[in-house]
Amino acid sequence: MPTIVIDGKEFEVDSDNFLLKPETWNDETAKLIAKYDGTGDLTEKHWRVIRYIREYWKENDSAPMVRKVCQNSGFKLKEIYDLFPLGPAKGACKIAGLPKPDGCV
Repeated sequence: MPTIVIDGKEFEVDSDNFLLKPETWNDETAKLIAKYDGTGDLTEKHWRVIRYIREYWKENDSAPMVRKVCQNSGFKLKEIYDLFPLGPAKGACKIAGLPKPDGCV
């Protein structure tokens, strides 16, 4: 099982570096993943998207579609990409500690 180490903390991940155990996620984990993937420091705007994605996943056991992320966060798609350069799935969902999304996010 692959792992990544960020600032001395080890995380079990899949081949695309998504957490294998989303239940181990917390705010500190998000900050470390954001640092690791190049997103950088998380602002309140980042957290608005992350918290929505996380809550949606808890309720639905899947990642939200991009359209829902935009509608519920109040950001346009371009703004989501500005916040998460790797995109909604590889960036936002990964930082939110979700498993790799099956479909389009």
